[in-house]
Amino acid sequence: MNVLLAEADVPYEQLAEMHDVNPIMTTVDVAIVIGANDVVNPAAANDPASPIYGMPIINVHEAKTVYALKRGKGAGFSGLVNTLFFLDNTRMLYGDAKGTVSALVAEFKSAAQ
Repeated sequence: MNVLLAEADVPYEQLAEMHDVNPIMTTVDVAIVIGANDVVNPAAANDPASPIYGMPIINVHEAKTVYALKRGKGAGFSGLVNTLFFLDNTRMLYGDAKGTVSALVAEFKSAAQ
């Protein structure tokens, strides 16, 4: 994942490691997931029948609200359905990530005024 972020010109110093972020996820008000699928699939943490059970993930499902941005409803690399997308605290936003994030920021700015 870090390689993809580097290709998007995200400075390495701005990245946080999974083991640093997971302990605080229950205190996070809003988590925004862009394009990730398998690395945030809670089945890896809580479904012993899942083929990805035990795989390390970012525990975004523990945040109060999750915005999941995806181009479409397709599965990730594993081909598995991501149970995150069906949780009560998750909101799905479909479309181009740049346009969607820009629209989200505008909504938050509008709500703050």
